[in-house]
Amino acid sequence: MQLNSAFQAPQLCRALLQRLETALDGHSMRFMEVCGTHTVAIFQSGLRSLLPASVTHLSGPGCPVCVTHDAEVAAFLDLAGRDKVIVATFGDLLRVPGPDGRSLKHAQAQGARVEIVYSALDALALAKNNPGDLVVFLGIGFETTAPTVAATLLTARQKKIENFCVLSLHKLVPPALRALLDDASCAVEAFLLPGHVSTVLGLAPYAFLADEYHMPGVVGGFEPADVLLALCIMAEQLRDRAPAVINAYPRAVSDTGNARARALMEQFFTPSDALWRGLGRIPRSGLALRPEYADLDALIRLDLRLPETRPLPGCRCGQVLKGQIRPPQCPLFGKKCTPATPVGPCMVSTEGSCAAYFKYGEQ
Repeated sequence: MQLNSAFQAPQLCRALLQRLETALDGHSMRFMEVCGTHTVAIFQSGLRSLLPASVTHLSGPGCPVCVTHDAEVAAFLDLAGRDKVIVATFGDLLRVPGPDGRSLKHAQAQGARVEIVYSALDALALAKNNPGDLVVFLGIGFETTAPTVAATLLTARQKKIENFCVLSLHKLVPPALRALLDDASCAVEAFLLPGHVSTVLGLAPYAFLADEYHMPGVVGGFEPADVLLALCIMAEQLRDRAPAVINAYPRAVSDTGNARARALMEQFFTPSDALWRGLGRIPRSGLALRPEYADLDALIRLDLRLPETRPLPGCRCGQVLKGQIRPPQCPLFGKKCTPATPVGPCMVSTEGSCAAYFKYGEQ
């Protein structure tokens, strides 16, 4: 067995693979990761090819671009068409197709003022440099990015930058896991929990996995040895019928998370219902700005609505995100839908599972 050069500790990885085989003892295991960084790391390292044949890897709703709903993309395009509005966005969102196939990139080509930024603070600087326009930052992402956006909103208030606001479409990971498990078609047996999100959340928000659903949940890092260790712990829990939520990434994740980041997030945001691609509307799975910050809320300030939309024709991103199919099972994969000509967001994002399957050859 040859280990990819990405493995920095080949002997450790060999030992962990043997430990995994022993724990499985001939049984199968279907695990799902819910982090785009895990998706890329697992594919890029070649780890999938080393796993026992009885282990099935599913990519869940862990890519923030991928889970962005068609109605939300339609709202982006609405903003881009308004006078004296500059849309500030992360680069991946630029190419996500809307319900009619148009994207922000198309709108930009037709004269819309759409600017790529690398952080919310960059968008705030854009507002400061364009006082005659309203800059709207498209706030997507999970618990990892929401505190940084909250910090930017705090800065906007302190510096009295009034031509800046946020379209908050942030999403929360634990409610999405519950929605997956409440779906009768869900065949997941264990979750590889997101490392970055867990640095903010800690372990407590995932406790329901073991307590209510008797499901192992392991927070893992991103090196191959990190992932293998998490898989070993999952398999041993399943073997012993002792599900628990475990932190297998203690060098980066504290069991209690980051209280200061959560406090900042809670200062500006409150849980709200949110739309997820493939999962639909999930109660209290999003973050809306609190009423006292209405002047910083694009939904209120611009009287913006998320319209009723139809799914993208032929795109099966939703089923991929729920673990119901693998990307190559989509009839558009690698044909009409490629990274150069994406039909759905799972092929757009660098963290999307369709893009990972396409790039790393599992077609």
